[in-house]
Amino acid sequence: MLELVNKSMEVLKREGISGLAKHASHYIHKKRESRPKSDAFKDVLFINGCPRDLLPHPPRYRVTHQMEQLQSNGYTCDEVFFENVDLKQVRMYSCFIIFRAPYTEKLDAFIQLAKTWNKPVLYDVDDLVIDTKYTDQIAYVKNMEASQKARYDLDVMKNQKLLKLCDGCITTTLALKKELEKYNPNVWINRNTASIEMVALSQSIKKTDKDTVDIGYFSGSVTHNEDFEMIKPALIHVLKTYDHVRLHLVGEIDLPQDMKVYASKIEVHPFMDYKKLPELISKMDINLAPLTTSIFNEAKSENKWVEASLVKTCTIASNLGAFKEMIEDHKTGMLCSNGDEWKVKLTNLIKNETLRNTLAKNAYAYCLKHCVTLYTASNIVSILQQNRKRIICLGFAKLEISGGVMVALRHAAYLQDVGYQVILLSFYDTCTEFTFMNHSFPVLPFKNDKLDAKIDCGVATMWPTVKMLDDIRCIENKKYLVQNYEIDFYDFKDPRKVEASVTYSYPFDCITVSKWCKEWLKSDFNKEAKWIYNGIDIEQYRPHKREFKDKIRILIEGDSSSPHKNVDEAFMITNKLDSSNYEIWYMSYNAKPRDWYRVDKFLHRVPYEEVQKVYADCDILLKTSLLESFSYPPIEMMATGGYVVALLNDGNKEYLEDGKNCLIYPNGDIDKAVHCIERIVSDQALRDVLYTNGVETAKSRDWNLIKKSIIRVYCA
Repeated sequence: MLELVNKSMEVLKREGISGLAKHASHYIHKKRESRPKSDAFKDVLFINGCPRDLLPHPPRYRVTHQMEQLQSNGYTCDEVFFENVDLKQVRMYSCFIIFRAPYTEKLDAFIQLAKTWNKPVLYDVDDLVIDTKYTDQIAYVKNMEASQKARYDLDVMKNQKLLKLCDGCITTTLALKKELEKYNPNVWINRNTASIEMVALSQSIKKTDKDTVDIGYFSGSVTHNEDFEMIKPALIHVLKTYDHVRLHLVGEIDLPQDMKVYASKIEVHPFMDYKKLPELISKMDINLAPLTTSIFNEAKSENKWVEASLVKTCTIASNLGAFKEMIEDHKTGMLCSNGDEWKVKLTNLIKNETLRNTLAKNAYAYCLKHCVTLYTASNIVSILQQNRKRIICLGFAKLEISGGVMVALRHAAYLQDVGYQVILLSFYDTCTEFTFMNHSFPVLPFKNDKLDAKIDCGVATMWPTVKMLDDIRCIENKKYLVQNYEIDFYDFKDPRKVEASVTYSYPFDCITVSKWCKEWLKSDFNKEAKWIYNGIDIEQYRPHKREFKDKIRILIEGDSSSPHKNVDEAFMITNKLDSSNYEIWYMSYNAKPRDWYRVDKFLHRVPYEEVQKVYADCDILLKTSLLESFSYPPIEMMATGGYVVALLNDGNKEYLEDGKNCLIYPNGDIDKAVHCIERIVSDQALRDVLYTNGVETAKSRDWNLIKKSIIRVYCA
């Protein structure tokens, strides 16, 4: 607040009461300008760098009209003023277009976060306001007061700095493209086009007959005074020669001293709102569009020609830049290369009404089809598609670490590594960001009304997420990551048993991490599934042989509240072991030990990155699960050089071999399990065999060997 007061006092001293009022109005306008109102995930956020109260014309063409192009092709968009940008908005859009904004530290941080999440950021600019070597060519800029020019130059160079940070640039003309490629190699052209509203306003106007020939010069800004000077001799000639000619000067332009003699034939109009402009242009018989030869002017757009064409007013323009690209001489307008041509062609137009009408009619037909947002959207859509990364959403009920969740997150990390835009959807979590394996992911609500963007692929990760994913309309391709026979998680009295079964009938592409799951999906549900075998980070494990000199440490892992984890049986086994020789560790993320369990150390909710150390600190893993799609603990124990005693199930039988890399005991045979443990402790030769083969089994499951197949399956 103090800073604001100090700035106000400075303005008051420098510019007086009227200047302070103008600055105050601009400040309020900026604070109110363009704040996204929706809290749904959308396609594109336009970040506007031009205050609409000071420069309404550029953001209308480059923000409002491009938004209209995208919206007419089903893309959802919002706009925000660059000073109102919030880092939280990075999460809420899949792509960003920054129009003529200067570098700020906040925008820098915004872009870096977007890049972390593989979200493209494009810079949009419609003028060469990106280097002082261009702006110094403008007479108005050269004549600025020193301190004003210093501020102007600083903003110009800040534009360049931000442009270089972006993934690419969108611009309006071929000349601009060539210059911008010196600062960013990725540049695309999306020409300025008229909006639907502009066409409607133009078509509502009817031309009236009159005795005069009215010529209009719509300057736009003071930077065009030099252009007007170029055609002044031709204008003086026609004003002097033809009594029925009238000249209209519109915008920020002063009537030159040597033309005041014709003041009775000249009408000066103030800069006006774009909604009123078509009516005034329609009253003109000839529209003037002069540009002096400079690289700055070669980059100018053809807006004046389009706006005049839509109200069937013919245009005479400089044979330069965009006018040269778009106007067909003597067909959709007149092009002039020098002062003599301006004089001859302008005179010809004044004398020939039929020619004026023919040019206007041809230009109207062309512009209506080729220069209107509604009919030209395919170009900006193509630019977005070239830059927009494939969006893959993985849906979770809750981001709570478990084997299945970790596998899905592992897949997400690899997809992000190769450039895909990965989003986590969660039904219960309220966090906005989730970190796994040094990968940051944006988190969005798992609700249809919170997702309003084009999403390429959605993945259900557990059976409750299938129906939630099916309800989301904006996802093009839906997949189901099947990691277990979840039907048997429940007994026959539980309605969830049937609900889980129903999910396998949804028309989703199935992915699985287990041969066993692939088999029953085909046999029980006639579903063809793509199989990705599971792996581990072998580099994180350092296998070492256990000495067995002190107490033997047994590790039990699993949720005691889940019947299929069969944890009770594990403790029936360890309770029979001699407590003077064996120490029992129990690790569980969700459940706690029952009263009758003999537990020497309970490890609850161990962070993923610390689990490897738990295995390394133990000697033997006792794993008694009845049902697993893929059982991680045995292979993780082997990777540390530890030993495994396990029940054989469909989730571990693809890699466990009794007597080779583990010992297997029959379900319910407590004494046999005790014997297996004691046999490992007493038999050094057996331990050597299990150690060697266990480490080799773990190495064969290195994630680095699996990455490519993950990418291929998800992106099919």
